[in-house]
Amino acid sequence: MARAMTGSQIRESYLKFFESKGHKILPSASLIPANDPSLLWTAAGMVPFKPYFTGAAKPETLRVTTCQKCIRTPDIESVGKTARHHTFFEMLGNFSFGDYFKKEAIPWAWEFVTGVLGISPEKLWITIYLDDDEAFEIWRGDVGIPEERIVRLGKDTNFWEIGVGPCGPCSEIYYDLGEARGCGSEECGVGCDCDRYLEIWNLVFIQFFRDEKGEYTPLENKGIDTGMGLERTASVIQQAATNFDTDIFREIMDFTATKTGVAYGQNKDVDLALKVIADHCRAVTFAVSDGALPSNEGRGYVIRRLIRRAVRFGRTLNVSTPFLHEVAGAVIKQMGKAYPELGNNNKHIMNVIRTEEERFGETLVQGTEMLNRIIAEAKSSGKSDINGQNAFKLYDTYGFPLELTVEMAREQGLEVDEDGFAGAMEQQRNRARSARQETEYISEKDALYRNVRDELGETKFTGYGDRESTSRVLYLVKGGKRVNSAMAGEEVEIILDITPCYAESGGQVADHGKITSPTLEIEVYEVYKPVEGVHVHRGKVLGGSVMAGDTVTVQIDDQRRRAVARNHSATHLLHRALKEVLGDHANQAGSLVEPDRLRFDFTHYTGVSGEELDSIEQIVNRAVLSNLKVESMEKTLDEARAMGAAALFGEKYGNVVRVIRMGDFSLELCGGTHLSSTAEVGLFKLIGESSVGAGLRRIEAVTGEGALKYISAKENQLNEIARITKSMPHELVQRVDAMAREIKELEGEAEALRARLASYEVQSLLDQARELSGARFLAARVSSPDMDSLRAMADLIRDKLGSAVVVLGSAAGEKVNLVAAVTQDLVPKGLHAGKLVKEIAPLVGGGGGGRPEMATAGGKDPSRLQEALDKAYSVAAGQVKG
Repeated sequence: MARAMTGSQIRESYLKFFESKGHKILPSASLIPANDPSLLWTAAGMVPFKPYFTGAAKPETLRVTTCQKCIRTPDIESVGKTARHHTFFEMLGNFSFGDYFKKEAIPWAWEFVTGVLGISPEKLWITIYLDDDEAFEIWRGDVGIPEERIVRLGKDTNFWEIGVGPCGPCSEIYYDLGEARGCGSEECGVGCDCDRYLEIWNLVFIQFFRDEKGEYTPLENKGIDTGMGLERTASVIQQAATNFDTDIFREIMDFTATKTGVAYGQNKDVDLALKVIADHCRAVTFAVSDGALPSNEGRGYVIRRLIRRAVRFGRTLNVSTPFLHEVAGAVIKQMGKAYPELGNNNKHIMNVIRTEEERFGETLVQGTEMLNRIIAEAKSSGKSDINGQNAFKLYDTYGFPLELTVEMAREQGLEVDEDGFAGAMEQQRNRARSARQETEYISEKDALYRNVRDELGETKFTGYGDRESTSRVLYLVKGGKRVNSAMAGEEVEIILDITPCYAESGGQVADHGKITSPTLEIEVYEVYKPVEGVHVHRGKVLGGSVMAGDTVTVQIDDQRRRAVARNHSATHLLHRALKEVLGDHANQAGSLVEPDRLRFDFTHYTGVSGEELDSIEQIVNRAVLSNLKVESMEKTLDEARAMGAAALFGEKYGNVVRVIRMGDFSLELCGGTHLSSTAEVGLFKLIGESSVGAGLRRIEAVTGEGALKYISAKENQLNEIARITKSMPHELVQRVDAMAREIKELEGEAEALRARLASYEVQSLLDQARELSGARFLAARVSSPDMDSLRAMADLIRDKLGSAVVVLGSAAGEKVNLVAAVTQDLVPKGLHAGKLVKEIAPLVGGGGGGRPEMATAGGKDPSRLQEALDKAYSVAAGQVKG
């Protein structure tokens, strides 16, 4: 029997065990993959090390062990309903990058599982790939596993590969949960779809490279990628029926149960809610800590959906006020020791979650209003149900739960077409599947440049100090293929041995420049790094020709580089100023540094006030005027952190990092190009502040010549306004204020005159009213500037006529407005303003509708307005007959 261990003890034991085997313990990488747009989330322990396995980067150490936080969301609806589905989980792993292989990895796995965790060998089974005889011999000969407990499985389960790139066979350790958890079939065994056999360890032997043709070549440097799920291992050690019954989840679930006044284990619906809330809150807490924010796309949409789903389940526990941020506090308390970033970002996490909870509360109100309209329309049409498309629209647009739609509909005597809802949901999933393309482990083009680096070495970047270099052309690419030369007029990609050109990264745009020789001129308009260590120069041959092996001169556009550097250095000053004014939670969430402007995204919960923006701008400009020395230095990552250097969310740093210091004001990790003094920024001017998502703000600014141009343009605007208003620029505020007051007074007088004219017009219209089944009817064309005025006139006439139907129309240019009003006493007789305008609006080329008492419509054919008004009487008379 396994020894009882907490989740924290299992995590610590694993890391210490592999540390004793020569592995370096690394902290978990961010849930937001660094420099990998192909991935939405870090979903496995190997993701941060993908460049090492592909050969795109070189590791600092060949043996690593981690506990990686992961998010996977393909089966959100299954969370809480099964024993092991989660959106957030921890993956324990040990990795070898060309060091040890199967001979070491397999015995260590067995030693940890049986020796450290104390799991009985009699409960364990082993799987290997069909023809992996090497693994079989190690399990049987070295470890001593009986042959009958080693199961060979096929490629679908025991061979790991994702498109082009490194791949290899797998070997797994399974735990037998016993016959009671099985399917009862005589065929039941390891690999069966039932719950009896639980995989707790997966060894991936990375020993082949799969090329574009699907052919496998043995790798010279083989690797190991191990994964052990912490939650499922804890369920085995603690003999828990599900992962949710381990201490990892129970502490959070018990907090929620106490908070909501319920108990776990007494009601299956309550248990489901507690499980979903705990799981989703873990995912959201960690994701927000790593820089993700709720939004309507990408990972932000995932966060929004998880929060809203957790809030929805909270409603089933009768919680109607924000509470999820408090559950996040329980997650931080439980996990903060293992992941100190949670404690450091405590306030930020809870504020983001609470803000999103409150927003969802507002959307629930909007969704309820829409549902009430749908219910009213269904009942007025004599329908007995709400169609599935409408129910899905509520769910998709407002996050309105199907269960709530069903409940509210039944209160009004209606059912919901749940099959139609499921069909609409499946259509959306199919669209998502068709849009989602399988991401290759390494693209064909990336593989090309990786091979170039392996063959010719890395590009030496000299651009931090040099603006020009004498270089040798190593490689030419046209149309994705290697070529020996390129001629005038052709576009080409060039790899050099040395370059001063900065490749786009970290939000900073690439350098532009020229590659020349006595017989050659190439305009370089893009520089990028497809793999680490390789600078690719994309440009057009303006004259002459270029061949591999040529010696050339490379020059950057120095004026453009200096403009970019001004804006980049200014972002560091801005970041520091934001923290001083708004608080330490104001962290960089993205940036764009171009020659003519800078854009800076940061975490903050509300709009930045004008006073705060003034303070931020003043702080930056004081730092500029202080002429602070800008220094760059190389440090180990640990040294940089010890210095207090700010690192950015989602960025991946090697063991040696570049630190940019600006006096005592700013200290950040950064690989970009900078000034030598803050004074070279010249002038910093904020030009905009806006929202780009919940909890995420954006500032735009200009510096140097860009700031001078901006101020000059503003001065020109002021001078023009002064000319128009016949005043001096320094008198404009008072002049415009006086003009605004005068305009307001004139508008008041005009409104009063319009009201008097309208009353005269109304009086004359009353005499035109006709008799309609004992009531009065009036349809008339009137002069009205807008729909609001037209509606007000219809109200007035209706009130004066008593029991009446009023239809008014007006035209302005090519636009037609129609209003119908019916007194309350006529509605039971069948008169309906909404249906009336709906029938006459097509005559003026439009449409509309509304309530029985009041409705509006629009059109675009004024020539037929009178025809529409003439038809109104017969339509109204027909309603009474009906």
